[in-house]
Amino acid sequence: MAEIDVRPEDEMTPERKQRLGRIQFRCWRRGFREADMVLGPFSDQVAPTLTEAELDVFERLIDEEDQWLYGWIIERDPTPPEFETPVMAKVRAFMREHVAAEVGKGIG
Repeated sequence: MAEIDVRPEDEMTPERKQRLGRIQFRCWRRGFREADMVLGPFSDQVAPTLTEAELDVFERLIDEEDQWLYGWIIERDPTPPEFETPVMAKVRAFMREHVAAEVGKGIG
């Protein structure tokens, strides 16, 4: 995965900051630990780099039930076509490259 290009805080509109805050809250407090460990760091590190359209897709994704969403992320279960998007590919790449390394170090 390429270097993450986070936009400086002062370049974000108040609306975008608020939206990202809501997304981060939802990603870190899902009630399903494995999903929290993938989606929480993703929302912190990658979500700020997403376009508004990509954030729309990501929000639709995190509206789904944890057990299904996590199964799609780890590719245990077939992903419905409407969720097989470039954003899902970014979540999977993040999980493989960042979260897996943290699990290896003892996170969780």
